[in-house]
Amino acid sequence: MIRFLAVVAVLYSHVSFYLIDDRGEGWWVIDVVTRVAIDEAGLNQHLSFVGVAAFMMLTGLLVTRSAMRQSRRDFMVSRLARLVPALWLAVAAAIVLVRLGINGMFSGQDGITNGEAVLSFVLGGFFLKPEVAVLGVTWTLTVQLLFYLYCVLARDVLRARPVVVPIAGAVLCAVVLIYNLYIPQPWSVPMLSKIAATLPTLFLGQIIYLGWAKIIGWRWVVVAVIAQAEVVRLATDIHAYWAGDQYLWTIVVVTGTVLLLGRYDGRIARWEVVRWTSTRSYAIYLVHTLILYRVYENVVPLTGPTGAVIVFLGVTAGVSEVLYRWVEVPAARWLTMRFRSGRQSGAPVKAAE
Repeated sequence: MIRFLAVVAVLYSHVSFYLIDDRGEGWWVIDVVTRVAIDEAGLNQHLSFVGVAAFMMLTGLLVTRSAMRQSRRDFMVSRLARLVPALWLAVAAAIVLVRLGINGMFSGQDGITNGEAVLSFVLGGFFLKPEVAVLGVTWTLTVQLLFYLYCVLARDVLRARPVVVPIAGAVLCAVVLIYNLYIPQPWSVPMLSKIAATLPTLFLGQIIYLGWAKIIGWRWVVVAVIAQAEVVRLATDIHAYWAGDQYLWTIVVVTGTVLLLGRYDGRIARWEVVRWTSTRSYAIYLVHTLILYRVYENVVPLTGPTGAVIVFLGVTAGVSEVLYRWVEVPAARWLTMRFRSGRQSGAPVKAAE
């Protein structure tokens, strides 16, 4: 259910950005959402970061248990097997579309060099100055992958003193933000500030898991949550975020939604559209911006904005289904069987009082 809502928020955010900021046009859905969710509820303009925060929080909540119980190798194989094959296909498609002149870059360049293309397959373009983004949405994967790496490196601490991991993570994020704030070019790395400003949402998901599983007590939950909130406040103050100053409140709302719906298993969660969208969420995430702009501009003269968005959603659904069935699932299954050791660690996890 939460993943479904996150997909809707991400799709809405990019449609809204495109129509309002790029095309200078309106749409009745944007008017309604702006009045209800932004003017009244106080969320970010375009619902920016709402979907990202939800996905990140779910990642932290769902993978922490695996990070504590699986071997380091099995944990990383399981994560990368699901992410990398579909990512590489989507990046390759993005490069082809740019070189054919169908799509543009998601950064300021007119095109992409061979070296930049190779870097894009390992998300390296985001760390160049100026940044090179052939598939802009994949910046969030750099955040997830660094979180996975951090959990792997801190696995022993996560098992022995779990609360130390999110608190130490908050400290590291604050150090990165301060470093980029005070260190001049060319030694600063702007992308690291974006990562450090986003990681608190993953750590909040991790804290939710540790609290729900009663691995840490409520006092430590409060301390760890405050640490993440302070990082978000710092990131907002130094303008590490990119769409206003409502990020802390937006994250509070997303956290409340996760807590409210995280254990919901009612009828709505079993709707086919919810199940389909949530299971295809990664494929939708990878392909929707490759489809949105050209489909919309070609269809809107014939159907108007609502019809063009419906066509965009239909094309995205079809492409996502193909990517999910023919690439994401079979590749993950094969790679997991090929490279996982199959061993699980059953050592007990020590609770923090």
